[in-house]
Amino acid sequence: MLVHEAFSTRPADRLSCDNRRMIPAPLQNDTFLRACLGQSTNYTPVWLMRQAGRYLPEYRATRARAGSFMGLATHADYATEVTLQPLERYPLDAAILFSDILTVPDAMGLGLSFQEGEGPRFAQAVRDEAAVARLAVPDMHKLRYVFDAVASIRKALAGRVPLIGFSGSPWTLACYMVEGAGSSDYRHVKTLLYARPDLMHRVLTVNAGAVAQYLNAQIDAGAQAVMVFDSWGGVLADGAFQTFSLAYTAHVLAQLKRTGADGRVVPRIVFTKGGGPWLEAMRELPCDVLGLDWTMPLARASAIISQAHTQGAVCVFGQNDAETPAARVRPVALQGNLDPSVLFAPPQAVRAQARAVLDSFGPPQAQGQPAIGHIFNLGHGIHQLTPPEHVAHLVDEVHRYSAALRGR
Repeated sequence: MLVHEAFSTRPADRLSCDNRRMIPAPLQNDTFLRACLGQSTNYTPVWLMRQAGRYLPEYRATRARAGSFMGLATHADYATEVTLQPLERYPLDAAILFSDILTVPDAMGLGLSFQEGEGPRFAQAVRDEAAVARLAVPDMHKLRYVFDAVASIRKALAGRVPLIGFSGSPWTLACYMVEGAGSSDYRHVKTLLYARPDLMHRVLTVNAGAVAQYLNAQIDAGAQAVMVFDSWGGVLADGAFQTFSLAYTAHVLAQLKRTGADGRVVPRIVFTKGGGPWLEAMRELPCDVLGLDWTMPLARASAIISQAHTQGAVCVFGQNDAETPAARVRPVALQGNLDPSVLFAPPQAVRAQARAVLDSFGPPQAQGQPAIGHIFNLGHGIHQLTPPEHVAHLVDEVHRYSAALRGR
């Protein structure tokens, strides 16, 4: 079944209005949001990419009831259940919407399916001029099931922690759309990029418009932060990354709503796997947080970001006129960056590596002073074979040690 067959159609003017009527519960733990905005916190907040997923036995049980991955993702009750499962086990500081980055191109009519053991696959790959010409920003009603899930999760959280919405970056979506599935060499998408850059720019322009609308609709539905996963930006050559990935991520960010339905600032997070070599360019994106994988030392990343702030650097990519210059000078926070494989080590090694990441970032900011915030995370998604009890040790050590660093 195609994803876009799983929802009902409603009038266009009701897409976001229904969710805006919801009166959100007061936020009980805003540590994650404060860190995103460079504000002082009592400890370093932590959440994990793919924190709701196959490593949890309760997730596997819910997926069995749903019948398939898309059965989970397209059903608001199931999506809500699995989003909250890790929060029942661990005192995490944020929840992230349970969905998939490929819902947007599926809504374009490419026919997304998941085969057990094979990953995502599209019925129609975008590899020639005719296929590119057919692309268009999809009607957001085709993604109504995502926005319904956001609203349902936000209600179920009852203010416990903030909810993060997300999308794949224009480039990452293009990789799957052109390859037709995952890839080890990205031969088709890179061939199109070098042979017909005009077609690649057309794909990315459509994707950027779609991602911006998609994330804004998630904000309307209740997302309190949004994240752009540029999962495959790191496979590009220098020069190509700036032209075909970074610039289009900037176009998305510049179009995003700055505040949610509750009037609170919605932080924007960008994660580029393998993006360390371009951190100096990425620091000028109009975002609040840059995610790092485990190959980039946090100390070096912090120095690069601090230097930009000291020099008064502002966002040059896709500037948003709604932001004041002062807002654009605010230092960017960092998110990351423990190697997910550490979680296979014994608990004491997990704790030691968590301390090493916190030490690498450096001392926390002084109370009341603007500085570079830090959100602890993995350098990529948690592995499906990770022992759940090891995650408990990680979260506990991040909270314990980071509070101690602050004298608490």
